[in-house]
Amino acid sequence: MHLLVFGATDGTGRQLVTQALEQGHTVTACVRMTASLGINHPNLRVFRGNILDEQAVVSAVFGADVVLAALGSRERGLPDLIQGTRNILAAMYQCEVRRSIWVSSFGVGESLGQMGWLARNVIVKGFLRAAIEARAIQERIITQSEGDWIIVRPGSLTDGPHTGVYRIIPSAAQVQINRPAISRADVADFMLKNLTDNTYVRQAVGLSY
Repeated sequence: MHLLVFGATDGTGRQLVTQALEQGHTVTACVRMTASLGINHPNLRVFRGNILDEQAVVSAVFGADVVLAALGSRERGLPDLIQGTRNILAAMYQCEVRRSIWVSSFGVGESLGQMGWLARNVIVKGFLRAAIEARAIQERIITQSEGDWIIVRPGSLTDGPHTGVYRIIPSAAQVQINRPAISRADVADFMLKNLTDNTYVRQAVGLSY
């Protein structure tokens, strides 16, 4: 498949690019103008552009089969994350690309109630409050859009190994995880396993060990 990765220079995005190429996909990695991906592969195309540039986003999306978005909230800030998400969804509609998979965060929406007291009240409502609020707004924009979107809510991200073994937690699941965590490599694993699988289409799911 031809995959388009936004946020390709970040940890999860880089894992998406690497694993997708290993699986034989063709990948377009959308990076900021001054960013360097540092990966060379005959099936990799590096597209330099800004998610705030509507026309650049359309050019990046054109021809893709699936859009994978691993946009960071803290580095870009709330306005950029929100407008960038809108631009990507608008470009997908214009280019008739239906499938998109988005990285959000554990602690957004129903997943807040699936966390232990400490993680819920100290980390999410304290240290990560602004980032979680940004993700909540982003999720609302995605869920109000057309197409076959999937929202991925990983726990605390680590640089651990690619195991392929983790918990997939639907938003309605009655569970409580004290400290949800998962490696960036396994987040990428889940996203790539759902390029064509319809099990979680138009759903938000948590990921943790």
